[in-house]
Amino acid sequence: MEKTNSLMNRAVNRRSLLKNGMLAGGAVALGAGVMGANARAFGQEGGNRLTGGDIAILRFLAAAELIESDLWTQYAELGGLTSGQPVEVDPNQSLNPYQVALSNLDSDGPQYITSNTLDEVSHAAFLNAYLESKGAEPVNFDEFRTLAGSTATGSSGIKRLTNLMHLNVDTSWYVRYRSATNPDFGATFPQAITLNGVTAIPRTDADFNGAPFPGGIVAGNMHTQAIANVAGFHFGYIEQGGSSLYAALSQKVSSLEVLKITLGIGGDEIAHFLEWVDFSGNGVQAPVAPFTDSTSGLTFPNFFSPLNPSIQPSLIFPVPCEFINADLPHCAVIRPSDDRFAGAVATIASFTADGLFFGQSKRFLNTLQTMAVEADAAFREF
Repeated sequence: MEKTNSLMNRAVNRRSLLKNGMLAGGAVALGAGVMGANARAFGQEGGNRLTGGDIAILRFLAAAELIESDLWTQYAELGGLTSGQPVEVDPNQSLNPYQVALSNLDSDGPQYITSNTLDEVSHAAFLNAYLESKGAEPVNFDEFRTLAGSTATGSSGIKRLTNLMHLNVDTSWYVRYRSATNPDFGATFPQAITLNGVTAIPRTDADFNGAPFPGGIVAGNMHTQAIANVAGFHFGYIEQGGSSLYAALSQKVSSLEVLKITLGIGGDEIAHFLEWVDFSGNGVQAPVAPFTDSTSGLTFPNFFSPLNPSIQPSLIFPVPCEFINADLPHCAVIRPSDDRFAGAVATIASFTADGLFFGQSKRFLNTLQTMAVEADAAFREF
């Protein structure tokens, strides 16, 4: 906490210096631990100069996309259209129990997971290539790929950046988007369902097994279905976070071309989010729910019984809420979009609380935190 406060204070001081013109031309030296010694932050090709703030934003977004690519690859290997080969399509392949459970939530679920994975990989590759085209250092986290992933059939067995097997999934987003209040105005929201210390992927082949659903209501077994239901809520959690992150950081960029990038990729994150809102809701209504997994003890109620608008599954679009000024009419928007709640530092804090970095090194977390502080300290220059 002391280190975080120090970094934040440094960022505030840096922002003050920039606004007062004490760092000419917006040239900002990023931390030595974040950019390599050979970084050419302002040797842009084509004469299109980027501000230090824009570079900090793009580098943090590239880092976020690498994190997303890593976790989505794990989902795709086990639950994507082609288990173990997320970039290929094999419609003749038989489904494993996890893919069956995901298909119970949406018959196109495995395809959506594969597509989402390809999108995130493309985002990371594009942002890094764009940074390089402008003479800035790309982001490379290969040295931090140290975590052991699932050993279930379908997993590639490669080392990971993220951990999907010790999650504390924040499901308050599910309530937030059905509320007329906005976290940017200080609103808080309860959990739609409690999912603490859970796995979102099969850890071993043993997780493919479990008690069958009574009467064969749906295909597969309750244990694997519980894991798939956790994944559904985690999908929504990840993509709503990305939607808010791009909305928050877009307000800080200076270059119109960079704004085009953040709006373009941010829009794709929103498209992902809306699919997973619907997808996760299918795990808490008939015919899948209600059920209790005897293996994990997880219970998934039917959110339609009794009907509660704050968690109603069929409300898949953002409900109009407070926006800009509480005296203005409510408006359906992505929220939060204030960097206090949706910025880079807030994103890393949320990912850490989620358990996504369970087992990661302090150096990795410190690197992310430094990058996040730099991104949040950026401001729009003219």
